[in-house]
Amino acid sequence: METASSRVELIIKGNLPEVPSQYIQPPEARPNLHHTGDAASIPTVDLSTSDSAREAIGDACRNWGAFHVINHGVPIHLLDRMRSLGLSFFRDSPMEEKLRYACDSSSAASEGYGSRMLLGTKDDVVLDWRDYFDHHTFPLSRRNPSRWPIHPPDYRQVVGQYGDEMKKLAQMLLGVISESLGLPCSSIEEAVGEIYQNITVSYYPPCPQPELTLGLQSHSDMGAITLLIQDDVGGLQLYKDDQWLTVPPLSDAILVLVADQTEVSILLIEVIEKIKLEKPLTCLFLSFVQIITNGIYKSAQHRAVTNANRARLSVATFHDPSKTARIAPVSQLSPPSYKEVVYGQYVSSWYSKAPEGKRNLDALLC
Repeated sequence: METASSRVELIIKGNLPEVPSQYIQPPEARPNLHHTGDAASIPTVDLSTSDSAREAIGDACRNWGAFHVINHGVPIHLLDRMRSLGLSFFRDSPMEEKLRYACDSSSAASEGYGSRMLLGTKDDVVLDWRDYFDHHTFPLSRRNPSRWPIHPPDYRQVVGQYGDEMKKLAQMLLGVISESLGLPCSSIEEAVGEIYQNITVSYYPPCPQPELTLGLQSHSDMGAITLLIQDDVGGLQLYKDDQWLTVPPLSDAILVLVADQTEVSILLIEVIEKIKLEKPLTCLFLSFVQIITNGIYKSAQHRAVTNANRARLSVATFHDPSKTARIAPVSQLSPPSYKEVVYGQYVSSWYSKAPEGKRNLDALLC
């Protein structure tokens, strides 16, 4: 199994100055590392002040699709330990140990260790300069710690505890976002349904030509809400006002990324509240609602860049609907602009066609 880390080893041992061709992005997708803005003004919301936090989160969802939270209730030592465990696995484990946990590269969002996020034949997808380990943590019926690394000794315990804390925070944030719109606290969570949580630890090795590669290509997350922590290296960028802005790492903060289904839920709930529809709120779809409402509360388009000198690590916790959920425009708002799709099929399409922003939605136009 060939990974970004193994490629780095070959480059170092062979004294090669260039990255392999399958990691080189097309010219229009390459990062301009000398002309990026600074996202230092991205909102930081103090969750200990409920009234002001509600207003600040509403503003952040409208204007950014992302925000940092502090005083979030997740123990800081747990954030630190999760980062250190991830780094230890990628930096210290021999390749043969990593491969014991290899994910199924032919299946979308497969649990385990891998490097190839997108599906496809060997030469038809540009690869991200990244290795990752994906853990399935909720519902509890999906949680099987025997599939996770056994070293360091507390790895499995910490991942389980981290997942529990992040789910509580995600549920609280979805409630605050609902309330920021004057809706009942449970509105968005009920619209999303049972939460499926994945924790993905991503490792970005040093890259000899960072101007040609991406650690993670441009996309918005598919699910409801993503909670992310970075190390002190930095490399996450948000797309705002027609430019890429680098998000500065804040070690004690958690970055909240509004994902597609939360954008869907918020916008469609607003429409339903106005016209008093009684249709269950599980029938949601992003672009249909975005067209109607001009995209209030946008999901965050983001990517990761690499650097030549230091490895970078991040931990993203995704909270998604069930893959069996049927996603469609509500019938009362006919004619529909998009075809009905099973969420799991949309996920498979995302992984097989590559996201490139939000292009997979276009395939569902009626």
